[in-house]
Amino acid sequence: MAVIVVTGSEGFLGKNLVAALKRIPGYTVRECDITTPHDVFTGYLREADIVYHLAGINRPPRDSDFTEGNVNFTKVLIDTLSAHNKKIPIVFTSSSQALLDNPYGKSKKEAEDILLSFARTTGSPVYIYRLTNVFGKWCKPNYNSVVATFCHNISRHIDISISDEKKEMELAYIDDVVAEFTGIIGRTDMASGNHHVLPRSFKTTLGGLAKMLFSFRDIRATLTLPDLADDFTRYLYSTYLSYLDTTDFSYPLDTKSDQRGVLAELLKSPHFGQIFISRTHAGITRGNHYHDTKIEKFCVIEGKAVIRFRHILDKTVISYPVTGNELKIVDIPPGYTHCIENTGDREMVVLFWANAIFDKNRPDTYYLEVQ
Repeated sequence: MAVIVVTGSEGFLGKNLVAALKRIPGYTVRECDITTPHDVFTGYLREADIVYHLAGINRPPRDSDFTEGNVNFTKVLIDTLSAHNKKIPIVFTSSSQALLDNPYGKSKKEAEDILLSFARTTGSPVYIYRLTNVFGKWCKPNYNSVVATFCHNISRHIDISISDEKKEMELAYIDDVVAEFTGIIGRTDMASGNHHVLPRSFKTTLGGLAKMLFSFRDIRATLTLPDLADDFTRYLYSTYLSYLDTTDFSYPLDTKSDQRGVLAELLKSPHFGQIFISRTHAGITRGNHYHDTKIEKFCVIEGKAVIRFRHILDKTVISYPVTGNELKIVDIPPGYTHCIENTGDREMVVLFWANAIFDKNRPDTYYLEVQ
């Protein structure tokens, strides 16, 4: 079985990458972090078939720690591979700051140079990625990720600080990084000894990021989802939810009660309409109305019912018996007055979808008895 060594396995990127690598059959993953003893680490390298070098120091108490954590540790890795004549692929996570004149950037650039020299002298495949602003689940908040910090604080109603709302950011999503890295396994068409870039990134501003995250928090009150067909929005919403406090995963719905039973909206969006649910007492009929444009779908998930239709220009009644024991969706076309009757002896539960959010100023709902 082939062996993959991952340095920095306890970091944000490391945790996500290791989880993905462990799903690939035929590979054993050796995880290394700052607590891994030197002899254990070098032992892993001796049996390695590919190395993901993610370990690094970015916020140490002393500038000299940059050299120790980013440069010297890379030297240990390369010296160990050289001593055992290991010519294996190495994937290295550098930083966009490698082009900047600061202690962190200089240390990452020096580590890059060590790896590139190793590639030239040995022919080992080396792939360097200068990452910037990677976001996603499991990143440490209040450290060096504005996305993680904003998600953590906003979800907990903790104030955030924005120095410049118009400041532009380029973001990379963790799953894109992981997909790129795992895709290297077994590839022979990539240019070794070069800097590589991710297939895509996303651009936003600090103010735009905060506004979107606040809108995610407000979903619990508005029930209105953003356009999740947009990849960045979808990825950011997933990220936001990953930072919820473990005691705050659930939230109550506003339910409307009357003599028929209860009804509650679940989710809505200008892009897909809305979803709601009702519980209806035995013998009760809901509906007896039609729509000019709005369409709906009904799904009885518990109990028995008959859904009746009548074209508003006709007198013929059409009946569809349905039951929660045989789940099916019934389409509600426009121009048909319709109703649903609970024909069972217990409460009926129905899930509804409408293609438009209800607008009290333009309800497109007109009362008309089916029969």
